[in-house]
Amino acid sequence: MSPLEVVVLGVALSADAFAVTVSNTFCYADERRSRLALQPVFFGAFQALMPLLGYFLGGLAASLIERYSGIVTLVILGIIGGNMVREGVGAIRHPEREESCPTGEKAHHLTIGQLLFQAVATAIDAFAVGVSLRAQAVNLAFAVTVIGITTAACCVAALFVGHKLGHILGDRAEVVGGCVLILIGLKALLG
Repeated sequence: MSPLEVVVLGVALSADAFAVTVSNTFCYADERRSRLALQPVFFGAFQALMPLLGYFLGGLAASLIERYSGIVTLVILGIIGGNMVREGVGAIRHPEREESCPTGEKAHHLTIGQLLFQAVATAIDAFAVGVSLRAQAVNLAFAVTVIGITTAACCVAALFVGHKLGHILGDRAEVVGGCVLILIGLKALLG
């Protein structure tokens, strides 16, 4: 596998992470920049880790993970996305009812747990890629590094796209973001 092919593979694998980063960025427009900046780190790390795991554990669990990856992705992103849609619709219907944390901050924050679940859900397909890397003559360290860096770079670009979309969508951003996550989950199930 040539270096160019590895970069193209990294870009292809990062598509879901890009979409989720855009969605998170415009849904959590008031979130601290440091928390939003964790997205490229989480998504890049998991996109690099999963092919590595696939490479070494491929023979043991590859068929099981490939068989159920769509269902797992749909469940994880469906729950997160469904919750976002529910909260967004509630905020649109009752704008005067703003939930607050005891600290006075907005109640809707992007949590580390959410980021972890999203990173796993968007990287499950990368496990299967790791299995296929085992069958090819590829420098594993180079491949997983390029995949991780490519995903992180795409997610950095997604931060800017999401910020612009958030201003355009306003109060509907959380509903749209939740729908995007659900659609990604459905794509994973059907694709």
